[in-house]
Amino acid sequence: MRFENVYLYPMNIIKNIRSLKKSLPSKVELVAVSKTKPIEDLETAYTAGQRIFGENKIQEMVSKWEQLPKDIHWHMIGHVQTNKVKYMAPFVHLIHSVDSLKLLKEIQKQALKNNRIIRCLLQIRISKEETKFGLPFEELNSLLETSKSFPNIAISGLMGMASFTGDKQQIRTEFMSLAALFNKVTDLHKGCEILSMGMSGDYEIAIEEGSNMIRVGSKIFGERTY
Repeated sequence: MRFENVYLYPMNIIKNIRSLKKSLPSKVELVAVSKTKPIEDLETAYTAGQRIFGENKIQEMVSKWEQLPKDIHWHMIGHVQTNKVKYMAPFVHLIHSVDSLKLLKEIQKQALKNNRIIRCLLQIRISKEETKFGLPFEELNSLLETSKSFPNIAISGLMGMASFTGDKQQIRTEFMSLAALFNKVTDLHKGCEILSMGMSGDYEIAIEEGSNMIRVGSKIFGERTY
């Protein structure tokens, strides 16, 4: 890493991270969503103490993993294609977006090949938007039970994405529904400790409803250019 050039890095990223972390409750972990952002921006965030980064494309995450320090925890937050699991299996720290038995089986297969236990969150569909992925509520218990037969997978909690809307009450209701489900799960399944919900536009509501992991991109790095 080019730490000697840190004074050239965009100071707003450092300021944003420090301000955001200062405002968060101690129990809430911050995932810096770095998708589409250049290596230099991640290096800047790293100098500010950020060690958890979230990507939504496996190829991009692999490329950044190869170039950046190995104490970074890489989180896959996007929809995962089973044929690409093998590329991130050697290093991924947490997969947020497990939404099918087929995907779980592939993660188990690749985790075994790499002699690792891969931590996963089960993504629950709390929004009615057709573009959102996730398990229906009624399929959760079945998948949790099945996951117990996969020794190289650790189900660590749940993830959900609220509707993209300005209706804060709708967002709150969706987060409340996932939090209620999470509370039931934690009573029955040991190891389910993470409730990942909330992004740049709604993380404050998510935290109020019980989230202990938020995924924030634009409030750290600025708006994305595609």
